[in-house]
Amino acid sequence: MDKREEFLKEITEASGVPGYESEVRGIMRRHLEAIAEIQQDKMGSFIGKHVGDDQGPRVMLAGHMDEIGFMVRLVTKEGFVKFVQLGGWWDQVLLGHRVVIKTSNGDVVGVLGAKPPHLLADEERKKIVEKKDMYIDVGASSEEEAREMGIRPGDPIIPVSNFEVMSKPGCYLSKAFDNRVGCALAVEAVRALASEGHPNVVYAVGTVQEEVGTRGAKTSAFAINPDVGIVLEVDIAGDVPGIKPEESAIKLGGGPTMLVYDARMIPNLKLRDLVIATAEELEMDLQFSAMPGGATDGAQIHLHNEGVPTVVIGVPTRHIHSHNAILLREDYDQALKLVVALVKKLDAGTVAGLTP
Repeated sequence: MDKREEFLKEITEASGVPGYESEVRGIMRRHLEAIAEIQQDKMGSFIGKHVGDDQGPRVMLAGHMDEIGFMVRLVTKEGFVKFVQLGGWWDQVLLGHRVVIKTSNGDVVGVLGAKPPHLLADEERKKIVEKKDMYIDVGASSEEEAREMGIRPGDPIIPVSNFEVMSKPGCYLSKAFDNRVGCALAVEAVRALASEGHPNVVYAVGTVQEEVGTRGAKTSAFAINPDVGIVLEVDIAGDVPGIKPEESAIKLGGGPTMLVYDARMIPNLKLRDLVIATAEELEMDLQFSAMPGGATDGAQIHLHNEGVPTVVIGVPTRHIHSHNAILLREDYDQALKLVVALVKKLDAGTVAGLTP
């Protein structure tokens, strides 16, 4: 593995469901503390500040640290763990997967289970098992045994899935690309900008609790008071069976993406055009995405104060919101190149001209 692969492995394999992002925050701190002023807001969002021009505009690069996961709700008298979801899970992807419960006594491994199909009537077998009928089996035979393991209500539960380099060169498989990809891009962009120079003050931000309501974006934007927001995300790749081009034309290997619409934000049009122009100057393919049924941290950032010009740049990713997602290194590399070039353009005059 090269250093970038090692970094992606480290940050994706870290545990960090909504409200429990400290491990990811520590990684971002270690990678930036030598070159950036480190802060955090009172919700726990990470903020790494690098000054290129202290009189220049404040540019916020935001990726959310949290991944989808679960939380212990209760332990049954038989020793099975019932849970609540943290973030959006599709019921079909859950059964049979390993998880780890982070307890005060250490990690406890378990597996998601439900009533065995052998004991189901024919009609029941045709139905999707809902999360409310699932449990986590940690091998305990009683509530007391589970308690002795350290399991308590409120303990976070994280999918078990290692970062893997697949057979196709530059193809990666892991949990938590949504959205450790954004966190990694923010870290690497600030490292590049610190070396190359930039006409502004740039912030690498790892927000908390995006998957449960874009909460950390609100508090971190308050702490920074940005003049520009660039949200760094994964994007939903549509190059899989069952998806029509009009539903999603995003594909792996097609280059970074820009979100032109989502349920809670339309990007600043002048900033959008600047992204397009920058990609053209770099002779880079740029894919365009719309997401009418979802939103990003941009929903909070663009409404901060009197309004912040905001855009979302993404990396195409298959199978997000599951235990295992796939992306291509070339798309990540190009997204990083695009973000660095874009930030270099955001001097005081350019940012002043973004106001509609």
